[in-house]
Amino acid sequence: MALSSDGLATVASDLGVHAPEIWAVLTIETNGCGYLPDRRPQIRYERHIFHRLTQGQFDADADISNRSLGGYGLTGSQEYDRLAAAMAKDRIAALESASWGLGQIMGENFAAAGFQGVEEMVAAMLQSEDAQLVAMGDFLAATKLRASLQAHDWTTFARGYNGPNFAINRYDVCLNGEFQKLSAGVLPDLSVRAAQLYLTYLGFHPGPVDGIAGQHTLSALAQFQAEVGMPEANMIDEDTVARLRIALPP
Repeated sequence: MALSSDGLATVASDLGVHAPEIWAVLTIETNGCGYLPDRRPQIRYERHIFHRLTQGQFDADADISNRSLGGYGLTGSQEYDRLAAAMAKDRIAALESASWGLGQIMGENFAAAGFQGVEEMVAAMLQSEDAQLVAMGDFLAATKLRASLQAHDWTTFARGYNGPNFAINRYDVCLNGEFQKLSAGVLPDLSVRAAQLYLTYLGFHPGPVDGIAGQHTLSALAQFQAEVGMPEANMIDEDTVARLRIALPP
């Protein structure tokens, strides 16, 4: 399920921030979308975490267990391939070695994200983007990063959220840039964004899940409407989103 206005508002209120702060983090972490086109949650498998959690006993396969970070797949499917290979060695350690969902919370941080175990966390990641965002909010509260997000102290936030090597990728600079842009511009339209996500699931091609109803999105919507016998309409509202959601296979 796509992120809802209530879900976003609740987490923003709990954190004491507004939507631009939330979207800045989501944009940097996952380009603002918590799922792959095949409906699996966005993940990033970290082989160095798996190495640490398993005391290096599976280092013979350097792609899944290694002192050094890296080895990332070019696609989400390739990351799931790496995860599956690690799960065959140690299921729990593998799940804890991946970051999950909109906010890319590490599985090993399940407790800070409000879960009893990593399996429970992964189940929530599968459920909805609202659940993914709640996990991120709980993690920020538990790790005291809420204060730096409120203060727009991007350096402190980046160090705590992305790790001590955050400066290599200019994580704090990128966060500030996205925040400034979002604060001065238009935020993603959640109805449009939901429609884009569901159109992607249905095999149409609306372009990025960015909440902007551009040409590709409207073209994909028109194709869907023609396929199901709906009147063509160049607008996206709650009824449109509901029709798309109903059309999704289980």
